Amino acid sequence: MTEVKMKLNGETRSASVPPETTLLKMLRESFNLTGAKLGCDVGDCGACTVLVDGMSVNACLMLANQVDGREVLTIEGLATVEYLHPVQEAFETFASLQCGFCGPGVIMSAKALLDENPDPTIPEIRDALSGNLCRCTGYTKMIEAIQDAARILRAKEHA
Repeated sequence: MTEVKMKLNGETRSASVPPETTLLKMLRESFNLTGAKLGCDVGDCGACTVLVDGMSVNACLMLANQVDGREVLTIEGLATVEYLHPVQEAFETFASLQCGFCGPGVIMSAKALLDENPDPTIPEIRDALSGNLCRCTGYTKMIEAIQDAARILRAKEHA
């Protein structure tokens, strides 16, 4: 067993897991954080996207012990009961999701993009979402939502 200690959604947490355990499996089974989904299990679909030290990663491809001493943010850590992140609000406003399976991964990819680039172009948004597959929508409403969230975040930053 390997002891993994990290900052998970703002709190110091630890888990003892076998060395071959993926970050996704640890999040789901040790912490009951089920927002990141197991889709393809080979890094193609993005359903398992989380942020590690602010960078979007496929949790199905990262070993749990690779996050030891690092900061991990999942969709569950993005909002509270009283507060939705502007990306989440925009996705709701624009009805950007249908079944919702891809939603957490797409939203986390969008957050990583907007943290790095507060005013992305449409091609930059498309590039940021290129690792997230959605079988239900045509991505147009997702792109519009991300543009709106970017506008809201910029306005809050200047307020």
